[in-house]
Amino acid sequence: MSFKNKLAALAIASMAATSVWAAPQTYVIDNTHTFPSFSYNHMGLSTQLSKFKDTAGTVVFDKEAQTGSVDIVIDTTSVETGFPTFNEHIQGADFLDTAQFPQATFKSTGVLFENGQPARINGDLTIKGVTKPVTLTVTSFTNKEHPMLKKNAIGANAYTTIKRSEFNAGKFAPAVGDEVRIDIAIEAIEQ
Repeated sequence: MSFKNKLAALAIASMAATSVWAAPQTYVIDNTHTFPSFSYNHMGLSTQLSKFKDTAGTVVFDKEAQTGSVDIVIDTTSVETGFPTFNEHIQGADFLDTAQFPQATFKSTGVLFENGQPARINGDLTIKGVTKPVTLTVTSFTNKEHPMLKKNAIGANAYTTIKRSEFNAGKFAPAVGDEVRIDIAIEAIEQ
C-alpha cells in the first residue's frame, strides 16, 4: 500500500472514530439519585417541600452536536410529604388522583445549549392526564466518569414553575398556593 493510500485510510479511520465518539449517548436514570421535588405556599405560613421517591427514564446527550432529549416517568404513588396521612391526601382525586393517574411524565421537545452545556429544556409535562408545555431551567450540569461505577455519567439540577389548577389539581387555591415549583435532581448512567 502506498503512502498516499495509507494516509487516506488513516483519515477515513480517524473520521469514523470521531463520528462514533461524537454519536449521541443514551443514559438511564439512576433511581437512587434522582428525585423530583415540589414546593408551594401553604396558607401564607410556610413553603412546603415534598418529593417523589420513584423515577425512571432516559437522557440522550450528544456533547459534540450539542443536542439531547429527556424522557422522565414519575411514579406519583411514591409521593413523600413527610407524613403518611398527607401522602394519601395528596394522592386523592382532588390533587394527583393516583388511582387513575399513577404516573406523571416529562418528554422534551428541545434542549437549548449555552457555552456547550444544556441551559433550558423545553418539553411536555403530563399530570392527571393533562399535558402542558413547560421549560426546565438547568442550574447545574456535569458529564464525567462516575467515580464508583467507572462509567460515563451525567448529573443535573433543573426547575420549572407550574399552576396546579391548570392540571386539574387546584383544590384550596389560592389559600394553598396555586403556583408550584418543581425541582429535579437527576443522575443517569450511560447504557
